[in-house]
Order: sequence, then structure tokens, then C-alpha cells
Amino acid sequence: MADGSFFVWQHDIYNERKNIIFQSRPVLTRMTKRGTEPIDMRSIINVIEQKRMELTPKGRLLADFVVSSPGKVVFMTTKELSGSCRVSEATVVRFVGQLGYDGYSSFIQALRDLLDTELNLIDRLDLKDTRGPGGNRFQQVVSGEINNLKQLLESMDLKKVDSVIGWLHKSPSVTVIGSRLSFTLAYYLGWSLTKIRPHVHILKGSDSTALDTLTFAPKNSLVIIIATTRYPNELIRIGKLVRRLNHRLIVFTDSSTCPLIRFADVSLVAPLRNIPFIGSPTALGCLINFIIQELAARKGGELATHQRKLEQTYRENDVLFNMKNENKIM
Repeated sequence: MADGSFFVWQHDIYNERKNIIFQSRPVLTRMTKRGTEPIDMRSIINVIEQKRMELTPKGRLLADFVVSSPGKVVFMTTKELSGSCRVSEATVVRFVGQLGYDGYSSFIQALRDLLDTELNLIDRLDLKDTRGPGGNRFQQVVSGEINNLKQLLESMDLKKVDSVIGWLHKSPSVTVIGSRLSFTLAYYLGWSLTKIRPHVHILKGSDSTALDTLTFAPKNSLVIIIATTRYPNELIRIGKLVRRLNHRLIVFTDSSTCPLIRFADVSLVAPLRNIPFIGSPTALGCLINFIIQELAARKGGELATHQRKLEQTYRENDVLFNMKNENKIM
């Protein structure tokens, strides 16, 4: 997030009547110059409603505008928001501070996360103005993805990434799961992992046999779930199962509001600055690319042995196109 902030989730797990029950108590914190500070993780709209009576009259004007037009506000600067509500920019800054945010950018990010989770396809169609051709659309899309990569660079907690790479290096087996759009990223991660380590399994969340595989997986198996907004319920069910089975769970996601984070041992959030029309895999794809390269660098001599075996199999089974064999194909 803004100012290099990142999110830390805490949850309590306790037993009740021999059932493992999750008491979700997400505590969102940001790293600032003053240290670690908590942020209220309720919906930003709920926060506004609950704090309404504490706001000044001008603050209530801002609150009403945000609640009634969040799709407009999310793209506004402080100057534009203050102008729309006929208040000063200082009033806008005080308003977001009263809501518990350390800056306007954090406030906008929270609003963006809410909208990205709640908007349906029709809403996104209107929001992105995609009903007709546009000469600037290519530039807008590329600029948006560049901004998402900048957000990744500014916000990612590399210590958490390092711990994930350590688990990927040491775990006897790895299972990667995705669904709908996120299955593309899950396949990319799983396929890449097979090139640098053995015993990698790729599962599709929509396939009920994934539940069978996880149920009989070895104790303390490493499971990675990749989830992108709008968060398929099937992945949430799998996340609950993984936690109940006491497997180690890593979640890759694009927002701190992802409901799977509460079940994760470690979560890596690659937040987006924009609201994608269908989806935006760029930041998560870049994060996966880095993890694969860093893991490969740690493998040392065993990587060469692993890849020689793969290349031999490719040659023996004529898997990949080879210029030397071009005439045979023609």
C-alpha cells in the first residue's frame, strides 16, 4: 500500500467440542515512521456510518458523498473531492484521518478494495467505459499495469516473501490451487515449480477431487492457494479444509480484503491501484516470476540435476519443437 505499508493478519484458532473453529479476528496493521499501527478492517462504508456522529458538519457532507458515489470518489484527488463537496482540502485530510487512515492514498486504497470485491461485471463495464472503441485505451491499460507494478514494488514485504521461498525450498511436496481467473496464475506457478523441483501438484478449485487429494495428503503438506477478486467460494471452502487438516497454507492474493487470508500461515498481497475490468494478473505474475528465479538460485547443483532429467525426457518423447527436426515436421 502507500508509504511502503503492508498488512499483517492475526487469527486465533481454538478447539471447541473437538471441532476446530476459526475465530477470525483480522488485525490490519501498517508500517509507518511511527511504527506498527492498527487499521479498522470493517468495510469502509460501515466505518463511515459508525463514525458519522463524530464527524463535523463538513465531514458529514464528505461522508454522504463517499457513501452515495464511491465509484466516483475512488478516482478523485483530494482537490477534486473537496471541490465536489465544496470543502477545503484540509477538511478532506481531517476526514480520512477521523476514519482511521494515515493518508488519503490509504483511504482510496480501502475504497478501491471494497469496490473491486463488490462490483459485478455490469458495474465494471460502466466503470471502465468499455462500451465503445477508444484511441487512448491501450495507453490507459499499460499505464494502469505499470502503476500496479509500482504498487507491488513499494508495498511487498520481502521478509515474508523470503519465508515463502524457504518453505518452497524445503517442503517435500507442494500443492498449488486456483480457480477461475486465479487458476491461470496457479498453473503458471505450479508449472514453473516443476522445472526447478520435484513433487509439485496443480489442482483446480472447481474440481471436487481437490478435496480428496488434500484430505489424504501427507501431514504438514505445503499448500498454496492463489485467489483474485471476486474470490470464488470454492477456494474459501478449500482454505478452511487446509487449515482444519493442519497443512501449511500460503495465500497469494491481490487485496487485503481477501477472505482466505484468515486461514493462511503466510499471505502475500500484491495490491492493485486500479479496478480491473475482468482481472489484472500482472502484479501477481511478476511476484511469481521473482519467487521462481530466487528459488532456482537457492537450489545450487541439485537444480542442474533436476533439469537434465527433464531435458532428457523432452528429447526422448519429442516434446518440444527443435530446428534440427523441422524437416520431419514439414
